[in-house]
Amino acid sequence: MEQATTNVQVIPVDKAKIWGIWKVAIILAVITAIEYLFAFTMEAGMLRTVIFIGLTIVKAFFIVSEFMHLGHEVKGLIYSIILPMMFIIWLIVALVNLEGGAIKEARGIVDYEGNGAAVEHVDEGH
Repeated sequence: MEQATTNVQVIPVDKAKIWGIWKVAIILAVITAIEYLFAFTMEAGMLRTVIFIGLTIVKAFFIVSEFMHLGHEVKGLIYSIILPMMFIIWLIVALVNLEGGAIKEARGIVDYEGNGAAVEHVDEGH
């Protein structure tokens, strides 16, 4: 038995949607190029790490907004997804910082500035 399709309608290409996808791809490429620029021109440190985290969050926003279609949803749905995620990330960072500080204190590791650079020192007498 052969099935015949007689009601096929060809929908014309929506140039606005295609341009929207290219726009997001160009924005992501520019942000990635900026990340590479910082990676190869800045020395490793807290500033570079903060810049990378900020640019990664911006890229994640564009990916979730366009390719997961969250940017076209109702604001209540967006907030119900984004706000708990922000609190969970904050909780993870706070717990890692708290536990990391407790472990360093238990091991007797003291951070101090020596010759302009942060140096870790292990207190052997502890």
